[in-house]
Amino acid sequence: MENQTIGWIGTGVMGSSMCLHLIKAGYKSYIYNRSRSKAESLIKEGATWCDTPGKVAANSNTIFSIVGFPSDVEEIILGDNGVLTSAKEGSILIDMTTSEPELAKRIAEKASRKGLSSLDAPVSGGDLGAREGKLAIMVGGNREVFDKVLPLFQILGENIAYMGEAGAGQHTKMSNQILIASTMIGVVESLLYAYKADLELDALIDVIGKGAAASWSLNNLGRRIVKGDFDPGFFIKHFIKDMGIALEEARRMKLSLPGLSLAYQFYIAAAALGYENLGTQGIYKVFENMNGL
Repeated sequence: MENQTIGWIGTGVMGSSMCLHLIKAGYKSYIYNRSRSKAESLIKEGATWCDTPGKVAANSNTIFSIVGFPSDVEEIILGDNGVLTSAKEGSILIDMTTSEPELAKRIAEKASRKGLSSLDAPVSGGDLGAREGKLAIMVGGNREVFDKVLPLFQILGENIAYMGEAGAGQHTKMSNQILIASTMIGVVESLLYAYKADLELDALIDVIGKGAAASWSLNNLGRRIVKGDFDPGFFIKHFIKDMGIALEEARRMKLSLPGLSLAYQFYIAAAALGYENLGTQGIYKVFENMNGL
């Protein structure tokens, strides 16, 4: 697209780094966040602040969003001052929030009626992937629109896949989250076992993190656990949201996922213990409590 002007809604843990990559690539950017203070670093880099999502859309022809919950997506895109109220005909909406597949389809339908295009493009890779521009991006929507904005995705990530029509990106992300949910339980139990056996935990990860047990969660979040670093690359409260969406979709498909259901309960326990604003590796603290450590 010539004269591409970027709109960006959501400048949190991941969104801020992602938007910064586009600014540094030379794209004129208009931004909005519920809390302006979290957007100040981008304003200093040259982004233009807007008071509403609608004003972002009015000034942009490619509008990205990455917010917390499906209700936030509805508000910023479908709400009274949302993107659809002001977006120019021919604009492209790209929601990178992990959200509900049915909502992605609804947004695509409403956008199409207004002469707009919409992609659902959730990401995986956490704060580290966002900072390094190495995210996995899973995209649903029209293939021609995907091809048109692929150069933008390539600035944000390195594993980019078109998965099908509207909602397919969100379904792919649900599969991703289902796998991560149980994997994190395994990471935590493995580290606790090694700790009780008086093993040196970094040395343990050096060995098993290169074999059949290797995973991104072990090699990245496992290292953070060893350091006592529970800051969020991805919030527990948002992971609970994701697992809830996956379980609801599974119920709709009449699919039983007992492993996910069990993992979900541990994260609910983490929130009950006051850990909802920790990173997903904070589930370690639940198991510490269970074992009196």
